[in-house]
Amino acid sequence: MVELMNEVDTAKLDAFLRQHVPGLQGPMRLERIGGGQSNPTWFVSFDNRELVLRMQPPGVLLPGAHAVDREARVMRALAGTELPVPEVLVFQGASDVVGTPFYIMKRVPGRVFAKCALPGITAQERRVIYLSMGDAMSRLHRIDWKAAGLSDYGRQGGYFSRQIARWSTQRNSKANSGADDDIRCLCQWLPAHLPDESETTICHGDFRLGNLMFHPNQSRVVAVLDWELSTLGHPLADVAFNCMAWRTLPSEYGGILGLDLQALGIPTEDEYLRHYYRLSGRRDGVTAFHFAFALFRMAVIFEGIAARAAAGNAVADDASEVGTLAAAFARRAMEFVRGEAHVTPFEELI
Repeated sequence: MVELMNEVDTAKLDAFLRQHVPGLQGPMRLERIGGGQSNPTWFVSFDNRELVLRMQPPGVLLPGAHAVDREARVMRALAGTELPVPEVLVFQGASDVVGTPFYIMKRVPGRVFAKCALPGITAQERRVIYLSMGDAMSRLHRIDWKAAGLSDYGRQGGYFSRQIARWSTQRNSKANSGADDDIRCLCQWLPAHLPDESETTICHGDFRLGNLMFHPNQSRVVAVLDWELSTLGHPLADVAFNCMAWRTLPSEYGGILGLDLQALGIPTEDEYLRHYYRLSGRRDGVTAFHFAFALFRMAVIFEGIAARAAAGNAVADDASEVGTLAAAFARRAMEFVRGEAHVTPFEELI
């Protein structure tokens, strides 16, 4: 059995699961799922069941961060909607089993693509995968969040104002990312250039290719994962974040900027946005503000990863390396502030 963490009693976890998930047969087996930078996640296997455990990391956490209770809640609320999510079986808010709160969900069979360039598959399949991602995002933003019981999952309107204030406050100056001047400028520029904030939908907060599960043999999304940053928010925040792959290099957290998209079969950013706008029925689209905000937020998140690495409680092995990306993303954000990065107006896409 793979050890969960040195201080975790795996026998206690085994007993807890057999009590709360009836009918488990055979020994419990654990396998760490790599690739994430936030909440530690494991496959938990028995002879007759395949489960997933997702828990808060240990150590001192920022207020409101790593909220596995919210993850479990929103996935339960979205069960049965047109958006596919894993089935949550158990939530444990106490820390007496694995050391922190956690939840258990059914394991969804499928493929997760870690790299946006999608190596190893055909150009035709790459295109369909990207369009399927846009379809899933439009499905999310069309969900009636009131009918889903999520009226109190966040505040209506004012999403960007709150987010800018939150990430500005949560900046960790000890991260030493080299992005201080750019991030300070963004902290001033963004609140001075707020767009209309009245629209409210469910906002995933981390909607990207690596957080989607695709069918084992088909190019369609079978589960949307990693809901840690979700809340009631503005859909264009998700859209701009989702499009960052087109705006960042492969060396910058796996972007596709500079690659031969036509040869790869990957839609251009404009094609992708047109696809999403058509499915979602939008009357406006992303602007320089939305991209600058998305990149700013990621820069601050990368600073936090670097800080956790320095403190010794980072989740991923490459946390120190990823933390250095704060400066790169802040510089990218400033390209939108200075008008150096072009965004095709919504009117030209529809």
